[in-house]
Amino acid sequence: MNESEARERIDDLAARAEADREAFSPPEDPPDEDRAMAYLREGAGEAVWLYVEARVEGFVHIPPDDFDRLEGAMNAWLELYAACYGVDMDAAFTVRKAAELLLETHNIRDTAAMLTRVGDGG
Repeated sequence: MNESEARERIDDLAARAEADREAFSPPEDPPDEDRAMAYLREGAGEAVWLYVEARVEGFVHIPPDDFDRLEGAMNAWLELYAACYGVDMDAAFTVRKAAELLLETHNIRDTAAMLTRVGDGG
């Protein structure tokens, strides 16, 4: 992956996170664990993994504006994950911390639960 490829992936992730946020409607009877896991697998996990790849594969530079959008997308999906459990939160986690936890746990659900204190970590 190079800087251009990283930017394209970040563009996609940011657009998908915004679309997911706009389309979200809270579950009538939380938790909606299936939807929460989809936000992690198809969203937050991909954002965190992009960061890991950028750091492992020759330390690809991510410009500050792109980095903010990557982190914003990850946090948007973590907020949606929490909302699926009936928890309203303003996520402000660092993608670096999320990456460290993911590499430690090898599981995006455990990572999200530790960060948000929602779900298995709540």
